[in-house]
Amino acid sequence: MTVANPLLGLIRPIPFDSVRPEHVQPALSELISQARARIEQIAAEPATRTWRNTMEALDLASEPLDFAVSIVRHLESVVTSPELRAAWNAAQPEVTAFYSSIPLHAGLWQALNAYAATEEARQLQGVRARFLHKTMDAFRRHGAELDAAGKQAMEALDVELAVTTTTFGQNVLDATAAFEYWIDDEAKLAGLPLSAIAAARASAESKGKPGWRFTLQAPSYLAIITFLDDPSIRELFYRAYSRRAAEDNATLIAKILDLRRRKARLLGFADFADLNLADRMAKNGATAQQFLAGLRSKTEPAFLRENGELLAFRRAYGDPAAIMQPWDVAYWSEKQRAALYAFEEEDLRPYFPVESVLNGMFDLVQRLYGIRVIEGPPVPVWHPDVKYYEIRDEDCTLLGAFYADWFPRDTKRGGAWMDAFYTGRFIDGQWHPHVGLMCGNLTLPLENRPALLTHREAETVFHEFGHLLHHCLSRVEIKSLSGTSVAWDFVELPSQIMENWCWERASLDLFARHWQSGEPIPDDLFEKMKRARTYRGANGQMRQLGFGTVDLALHINYDPLRDGDALAWANRILAQFAAAPLPADYAMLAGFTHLFADPTGYGAGYYSYKWAEVLDADAFTRFQQEGIFNPETGRAFRDCILSQGDSDDPAALFRRFLGRDPDPAALISRLGLS
Repeated sequence: MTVANPLLGLIRPIPFDSVRPEHVQPALSELISQARARIEQIAAEPATRTWRNTMEALDLASEPLDFAVSIVRHLESVVTSPELRAAWNAAQPEVTAFYSSIPLHAGLWQALNAYAATEEARQLQGVRARFLHKTMDAFRRHGAELDAAGKQAMEALDVELAVTTTTFGQNVLDATAAFEYWIDDEAKLAGLPLSAIAAARASAESKGKPGWRFTLQAPSYLAIITFLDDPSIRELFYRAYSRRAAEDNATLIAKILDLRRRKARLLGFADFADLNLADRMAKNGATAQQFLAGLRSKTEPAFLRENGELLAFRRAYGDPAAIMQPWDVAYWSEKQRAALYAFEEEDLRPYFPVESVLNGMFDLVQRLYGIRVIEGPPVPVWHPDVKYYEIRDEDCTLLGAFYADWFPRDTKRGGAWMDAFYTGRFIDGQWHPHVGLMCGNLTLPLENRPALLTHREAETVFHEFGHLLHHCLSRVEIKSLSGTSVAWDFVELPSQIMENWCWERASLDLFARHWQSGEPIPDDLFEKMKRARTYRGANGQMRQLGFGTVDLALHINYDPLRDGDALAWANRILAQFAAAPLPADYAMLAGFTHLFADPTGYGAGYYSYKWAEVLDADAFTRFQQEGIFNPETGRAFRDCILSQGDSDDPAALFRRFLGRDPDPAALISRLGLS
């Protein structure tokens, strides 16, 4: 094995510019061999079982492999190529099989039980006791107590799930990148904001052609579906977006659901939801379903009223017999918003240049948490758009570093996300900082102006930075319980709470500045924005409840023999949450990477967004009462939530910050539904 392979012996800064497809499989195979040797060493019978030679050794056994896998998986998602995809697809089965084999290792399971029986283990407290307890539980849930045949079946299921879900995500990326729509008649652009027209012109020029080019990337698609006057083009885009990868992924959805169902039953669970939620706040699928049903009952009356009012508005506009189609909803909603509040989303765009948003956000967290976010030194990156930052504490300690990659391209998957490359820890008394990333698909800059974001895009930046802070401010001694490695119905609290500062006048003045004049948002525009905040709030909530409901239903209630095609069955559920009738060939689930592009992902866990939204709305009430820049309140949130990872039960962490259990009333009030 040549030492020239940059995935071996990884250093920081990470050599992104040196990683090639031919490095992937040799490096990962070698790192798997090294990690397997560490596992065998733990399993071997030592003279005395100790925390260090058992639990700490297990926590760190695969760290070099984890680091390398995170880099390869990341590069395949942001600068994919046929060669890199082939290399990752070839290596992934071996990687998955190794990780799956850890809890199935009989000798390792015996070692854990032997350590758990020691006096040292019985005396453990705090995070170490939690790690032992959670590790034993996790091993059981992943098949440690299965017989040999069961373990073999489990490993095969895990590998097949990993391969199938990876293919699902790649199909969505390919289908999104393959679509483009050209307009050569300027009259057909009627209704579009100047920002969208300019972006489409720049996109066409990047391809060396005249006219205007539109795609299914979020900034382009949302502009068409929200503003374009021509309903036939809106319909074309809606159908294309809602059927991304439909032909390829429809069969994969059925296969993924079957694999997850078989895995759950092999492990003794009734369904995948009960398996997946066993170590989350909800604990089981029934509780999650009840939670969503409760929110739906509080939301549905306003949802029906909003849709009736929108249809009446459209009919009063000149077509008394109009029927609302799904590609009409966003368009007419924007017109109704403008009529009701004299306010359009585009009115805010000049006040959100991306650099101003970032700098103001960094100023905000310095006030709240006593940290400084600064642009770091030049480092290798995977694309020229990428920037590198450092997070330093009040004493200048480097807590962590992160990369930011905000703009869409054909080789990058859609959406916005945060991920971790390295989880920081102390080694021989010296702190080794966290390393993470934030990615998005925001409005691109143009030749004569910076990237001007919508308000929602600014919220997205704040959201992902909340995840990043959760990672980089963690100070947990155990890697497996650090950062964002928490229950998935708790992990969205640090991210979603950040969005609240996008609605407060004092914090907006830090970053919402006109890109030319530097002036803050005018008072009258701010008041319109605030009044419009709850506009169609019930529809926004029902949309999320629909995704959560269909996700749980597919993983709990769906029976392919009884219910037939999964897409058709799911669409009947989604129709109950839709503002307009869905087309017969609707296939949104075929592009729903949150649910199906990962062996677990948000599968049977999409409810987490609403669960955590209850937490964030309630937690923010303390900031509202004590001051949104109050450093004592910020320090309490940092100490109780951001720095704690999974070192304690999430309900206990929440109570430590707020002094009580969460109350859904804050969310209902924020949405204007109370």
